[in-house]
Amino acid sequence: MKSNYKRLGDYIEPCVEKNTGNLIKDLRGISNRKYFQKAKTNTIGIDLSKYIVVRTNQFAFNRATTRNGDKISIALRKGKDCIVSPSYRMFKSRDENILNSEYLMMWFRRPEFDRYARFKSHGSAHEFFDLDEMYEVELPVPSIEKQREIVKEYNTVVNRIKLNEKLNQKLEDAAQALYKHWFVDFEFPNAEGKPYKSTGGKMVYNEELDLEIPEGWKVKSVKEFSVDMKSGATPNRGVPEYWNSHDIPWLKTGELKNGVIINSEEYISELGLKESSAKILPKNSVLIAMYGQGETKGQVGYLKIESSTNQACCAIISLNEICATFLYYHLRLNRKEIVSVAIGGAQPNLSKEIIENIKLLIPKKEVLENHPFVYIMNYRESLTRENYYLSGFKNIILSKMSKTAL
Repeated sequence: MKSNYKRLGDYIEPCVEKNTGNLIKDLRGISNRKYFQKAKTNTIGIDLSKYIVVRTNQFAFNRATTRNGDKISIALRKGKDCIVSPSYRMFKSRDENILNSEYLMMWFRRPEFDRYARFKSHGSAHEFFDLDEMYEVELPVPSIEKQREIVKEYNTVVNRIKLNEKLNQKLEDAAQALYKHWFVDFEFPNAEGKPYKSTGGKMVYNEELDLEIPEGWKVKSVKEFSVDMKSGATPNRGVPEYWNSHDIPWLKTGELKNGVIINSEEYISELGLKESSAKILPKNSVLIAMYGQGETKGQVGYLKIESSTNQACCAIISLNEICATFLYYHLRLNRKEIVSVAIGGAQPNLSKEIIENIKLLIPKKEVLENHPFVYIMNYRESLTRENYYLSGFKNIILSKMSKTAL
């Protein structure tokens, strides 16, 4: 044991409190991202008295580690009391003035703890990391003043990240509402700055769409509206030289989460790009997932970097940012309709041809050029980039804990 490290079992105690009388109804599970989440179990008609109560400042963790990848599902309860599966294990700090719970939770967020817990897991068909193993965890326990200082620094970063995420979501919500107001309800500002349709703006019937649209507006396909459309490719995974450098970002459909894209989980080499059908896509390309896991299909992403993608992504390259951001929000708001025309078997997929033929209602040039989506997307980019760097700083704080002075 390092000189400044202590055995965790000397600082914590187990908590076992059954939900007597079914008083607590909020059943929770724990994500391997280390937070409590709503349990998927249907509790109707279930006797909840067999579940275990988790109160504020108590820890709960799933001792089963077999199906959890490289993460341990553990979380510190904040807010209202809840109940968890009786297979979970609970404990708390014996004295908050000696070992701060939030400081301890920071230790559990370190990848080093996950690796340790997986290494110490035992069993044949199923592996477990139980309370006995938790007691043997070693960590630095500096003065309570130092612990609180570290927690404060960490929370400052975390709270800023959360604030940026809320701002980003508000911008997204506002942009979607504005798109509907302008391009669905046709209440864009007229020459006098008044809402077009409700103040008598001229409407004409369009047979193709079977609805009235503003005079001068046109219907085009995505292919007609775009400059180019491309799909990606996956270099051979069996050739290490294609994947052993950080030359070119390479995106998977799971990374298209209806937002701004500034980085990727994987990269390919220049050689991998050259010897495959992968392509470099320009900044401001709009990506749409043709297929993928779960709800991935039809999700979009807005590139703020040059990147390549896998073959399940369709990239749409527009004339400029005005057209690209307009297209992005059209695809965002019409995802359900777009996905509904997918073809295939048990899991019908989109295709490049289907996406090419998506119909767009294109406004007059002066209306299109006055929408604010470029400014919104650029602001979202700045928030996303700030959070990227803040997340790196958060990880630095966690990594420095192992060098904490007493």
